[in-house]
Amino acid sequence: KTHTMQGSGNREMRGIIPRAIEQVGIQKRRLEEQGWVFDMKVSFVEIYNEVLKDLLNEDGRDQSLRILRDAYGMTEIEDVTIVDVEPEDKMQVDNIMDVAAKHRSVAATDMNAQSSRSHSIFTLHLVARNEEQHALLRGQLNLCDLAGSERVDRSGAQGKALTEAKNINKSLSTLTSVFNAINSKSQHVPFRDSKLTYLLQPSFSGDGKTLMMINLSPTELSYFESLSTLRFGAMVNSCELGRATRKLNDIDADAKKMRGGGAEDKSPAKSRPRADRSPARTSTPAGGRSRSPKR
Repeated sequence: KTHTMQGSGNREMRGIIPRAIEQVGIQKRRLEEQGWVFDMKVSFVEIYNEVLKDLLNEDGRDQSLRILRDAYGMTEIEDVTIVDVEPEDKMQVDNIMDVAAKHRSVAATDMNAQSSRSHSIFTLHLVARNEEQHALLRGQLNLCDLAGSERVDRSGAQGKALTEAKNINKSLSTLTSVFNAINSKSQHVPFRDSKLTYLLQPSFSGDGKTLMMINLSPTELSYFESLSTLRFGAMVNSCELGRATRKLNDIDADAKKMRGGGAEDKSPAKSRPRADRSPARTSTPAGGRSRSPKR
């Protein structure tokens, strides 16, 4: 799964993340001819034992990573490293991937010599402006590499690895519960039961659009895991999130709204999925780094 998302090297071995960013760059160039100006930034985090870790933090500084919601209800992470990115600069994107891979939590198990012990979320933050139309659009693209569910009797996980496996399985179980609740149109969706689902909540509600890919093992030994994965995929595929819509904002109105800033989500734990018509997220060029502001 990690190889599928991150890839290695160039050409046919590039992963979905660098390929997706490259496609964003192609569309960016086309829209720039229509007067749009883009600001794009990326962040890259992992969720390890239900704790957020910044994969682009190269100086080892202490961080207070909390999940916040901005004025539009989109996800922000306090104090996370934010990198300005030019999507058509392959070297820059590959460097970002290399830095993140270096900090990713992995370990050997009986089933995988390099088993991911965390979920990772690469996020493209995008803002597009068109002065002639006096319009602005915000959007986010989350590209996730989920650690696989783990049968401890097969992986041989013990001690630290066992704790990791329990947390991985718990968060994936919560993800299943979220999709079950959405599928049954329940008034309560347990987004807040794990960091993973809470972080991705905007992708599962409102104007979000979600695509899931599942990985199967071809071996007969993995029959039951493969069958369980296929059933999970079929259930997810039956979920209806509603039509994803684009909403252009007036530039002045957006500036006024964003001045209110983000805040830690204070909504009650038993909240229903949002169905607002707020826009998604977006962002552009350069190569510098910054921190997401503390609030």
